[in-house]
Amino acid sequence: MNLNISGHHLDLTPPLRDYVTTKIKRIERHFDHLINADVVLSVEKLRHKAEATVHASGADLHAEATVEDNMYAAIDVLMDRLDQQTRRHKEKLRDHHVKQAAKRMPFQEAQPE
Repeated sequence: MNLNISGHHLDLTPPLRDYVTTKIKRIERHFDHLINADVVLSVEKLRHKAEATVHASGADLHAEATVEDNMYAAIDVLMDRLDQQTRRHKEKLRDHHVKQAAKRMPFQEAQPE
């Protein structure tokens, strides 16, 4: 997966970049078909904002989080939201295939004993 991390009004330090990289691996663990992710970290006055767009096979997932404490807390909230979206997307894909397989199966009548 390609990962693009950028900072807006923020110096992107190596520890911050490593933190985002380790957190995004959690999302990769849940869903293997991720193509790329764009993460933008920004600071406006005292608000720390983290937003991400993840391009997966079949969907584009977007989430953002704004926290007043620090950037690490904003990244945690962002990754929780993305993780929830990827799990929901994975469930939709899995349920869709089950429904398709059920439609293809011929109707079977119960046999009397």
